[in-house]
Amino acid sequence: MSHLFSRPTASLTTSVFYVLLSLSSEDRHRTEILRDVTLSSAGRVKMGLPGLNATLRRLSEAGLVVSVDNRYRLTRGGRAELAIELEKLARSRRR
Repeated sequence: MSHLFSRPTASLTTSVFYVLLSLSSEDRHRTEILRDVTLSSAGRVKMGLPGLNATLRRLSEAGLVVSVDNRYRLTRGGRAELAIELEKLARSRRR
């Protein structure tokens, strides 16, 4: 698993978090990711294709997502990174 995005004291960026969250339920095309990120963030996260493409490239290089037939899929490592981030969020809310 890549720890490029997950460090004990650092959190994922908001855009990376919502992209991973979007891919956690199903494989998606870029436009579906954009729509889902907007919906799941209640409109707080605004991404365009250039920003999404850069995020997907970084996630792909880190081994957290793969592209299959123009759709993106979360890898095992991507699921682990998302789980780490969700646990951090849960801990911070318990304080």
